[in-house]
Amino acid sequence: MMRPYHCFWLLFWAGQPHQSLLSPLSKRTSGFPEEEKVLVLSGNSRQDLHRSKRSWMWNQFFLLEEYTGTDYQYVGKLHSDQDKGDGSLKYILSGDGAGDLFIINENTGDIQATKRLDREEKPVYILRAQAINRRTGRPVEPESEFIIKIHDINDNEPMFTKDVYNASIPEMSDIGTFVVQVTATDADDPTYGNSAKVVYSILQGQPYFSVESETGIIKTALLNMDRENREQYQVVIQAKDMGGQMGGLSGTTTVNITLTDVNDNPPRFPQSTYQFRAPESTPPASPVGRIKANDADVDENAEIEYSITEGDGYDMFGITTDKDTQEGIITVKKALDFENKNLYILKVEATNTHVDPRFLYLGPFKDSATVRIQVEDVDEPPVFSRPAYIMEVKEDVPINSVIGTVTAQDPDAAKNPVKYSVDRHTDMDRVFNINSGNGSIFTSKPLDRETLLWHNITVIASEINNPKQSSRVPVFIKVLDVNDNAPEFAMFYETFVCENAKAEQLIQTLSAVDKDDSYSGHQFSFSLAPEAASSSNFTLQDNRDNTAGIFTRKNRYNRHEMSTYFLPVVISDNDYPIQSSTETVTIRVCACDHRGKMLSCNAEALIHPTGLSTGALIAILLCIIILLVTVVLFAALRRQRKKEPLIISKEDIRDNIVSYNDEGGGEEDTQAFDIGTLRNPEAIDDNKLRRDIVPETLFMPRRTTTARDNTDVRDFINQRLKENDADPAAPPYDSLATYAYEGNGSVAESLSSLESVTTDGDQDYDYLSDWGPRFKKLADMYGAMDSDKDF
Repeated sequence: MMRPYHCFWLLFWAGQPHQSLLSPLSKRTSGFPEEEKVLVLSGNSRQDLHRSKRSWMWNQFFLLEEYTGTDYQYVGKLHSDQDKGDGSLKYILSGDGAGDLFIINENTGDIQATKRLDREEKPVYILRAQAINRRTGRPVEPESEFIIKIHDINDNEPMFTKDVYNASIPEMSDIGTFVVQVTATDADDPTYGNSAKVVYSILQGQPYFSVESETGIIKTALLNMDRENREQYQVVIQAKDMGGQMGGLSGTTTVNITLTDVNDNPPRFPQSTYQFRAPESTPPASPVGRIKANDADVDENAEIEYSITEGDGYDMFGITTDKDTQEGIITVKKALDFENKNLYILKVEATNTHVDPRFLYLGPFKDSATVRIQVEDVDEPPVFSRPAYIMEVKEDVPINSVIGTVTAQDPDAAKNPVKYSVDRHTDMDRVFNINSGNGSIFTSKPLDRETLLWHNITVIASEINNPKQSSRVPVFIKVLDVNDNAPEFAMFYETFVCENAKAEQLIQTLSAVDKDDSYSGHQFSFSLAPEAASSSNFTLQDNRDNTAGIFTRKNRYNRHEMSTYFLPVVISDNDYPIQSSTETVTIRVCACDHRGKMLSCNAEALIHPTGLSTGALIAILLCIIILLVTVVLFAALRRQRKKEPLIISKEDIRDNIVSYNDEGGGEEDTQAFDIGTLRNPEAIDDNKLRRDIVPETLFMPRRTTTARDNTDVRDFINQRLKENDADPAAPPYDSLATYAYEGNGSVAESLSSLESVTTDGDQDYDYLSDWGPRFKKLADMYGAMDSDKDF
């Protein structure tokens, strides 16, 4: 039985590609309308049937990119030999872009492109075509695969890899020096025509630079380009496709080229001579002035080193380089002296530190200038002949003795006179003084080497015409020793002798010291005082080694007969003049055991230095008890005793008048009152207490307002009465005071009883009733007197 074979036809229009680019496209054409291509597939295998006349490959189709028509772009036709034209077959399409980018008419098999195609996005599309029975859904032909290849057109301009290039080359470079290479790419198909063939050219930057058309390498085109003349260059490079032919697309980029510096310029001083002034008081290492050589180069090529090559001030001045400003700083190396030399001439040289041998032909890379330094005279302080003085003086010199002289002179040409003085901060006790005219130092107080060996004072020398110009010098005065101190015991000696001591027994060894200084060593001699040499119960033996021993002269001592012996000892030195002193040794007689150990003496403190006997403790305790009883009794008597009041009455003390027989001393008697208070009420001392009584409790003084200037005595008394009436702390008793001044315009005029008797007019004392309860009795008395007169 034979199996039937069927064929599957794919029809489309094809033509030469270059012709399709030039011919207009019809409504349903892809640009190849001349021939029809048919793909026939058998049932067993895929075979490309080729029309031998053209030798076409039917499984590869071409389609131009960037279609600009309004209708869908026609690709080709799919046809099967099983298609009878009755609509029983259905054509389907699958693969890249099927159903979206490419669609097929399922009845006729026509394939169309729905969108504009871009070869740069996707150059090839692989699709599969198949015909199926519409009724059964089974394929009537095997699936056939074909390719749609997008033909390129020149629709992309060259693009540089960078928008802006930056490059740099050294200045003064030779012609043809490589600068930078630029690169441009074209997205079009490099295998199809010249659409992607790029050619480079320079649009801006000539005649300084050039570019190779094929490689894009930029090179220098001008010799000796100088950075000092122009540093920045901007070059515009164009890249054009189609091999640079007319109609090609192009792109541009900018190349910024910077000329870097080389050391091709030597330093140059702007002037040949510089002048500076320096006061002679300028301290060493201080700057005098700055000079600068100009260098057109930059960075390390402009670094300059300054030096002094010659001149009479070569050893007086130095020069250093300021690394920040490239200036030469001239400094003082030694102290200047206007009187010795007032003008210095220097030769200063400026040299590049980094020299490029390629440009040595341009000349020496250094320059020199002359510097003149004028030393100015200043008013300098006096200068002492020595930086310090050391003097010696014996401690026994009389007052006002000259011990040495200091000398200072004015170094200026004027030679102003100098006066001397002692800085009293260094001689607080004023032991020394100085002659202000000649600088001789003399003593003003006695000296004592044993108290102070060295005196360190400071002498001031100042100009008489300008005391601000002064200088100081230390003076060290050493006090030399003289033998003015007698030797004395090295310690206080208090010894004892046993009652049972034997004769010639050593009981104490003595030693001495001397405050004086002996260059050959002290040599002391010991002896008993003449008054004790014969009658003493003890002997003294000089050991000739600055010590002496006390020995007993007899056997046995009785402490009941003599409990203490005082032995005078004479100590002498061997210096000149010989000094001696008499020291006393206290010897106590004590009871001892058979081994010579002390048991008891009359002085209990010698045996028990820190203890007390029982009898002494009882006596001290009794004294303390008696003292306490006395204090208690005294306190009880003070509490029982009452203070007698000034007014003794059962009535209210404020309603009584106390009569005193003693009228006092008048206005001159100021013991009971302060008469100055009445004469000047504002001068009242609030802190003063009442002197006519002694209150038991002291109250704090009250602050009162000061009376005004126009306040008379009456207002003053009213104010004080109100204060006392309202004060709960006021003492409950009255006092009388004599007023010597009542003020101006007093209503009461004079309160004197003598003056009242001599007064012709009647007095009105009704105002006394307004003065408060303290004056009630007085108001009643004077009111009664007025009543008597009426009757």
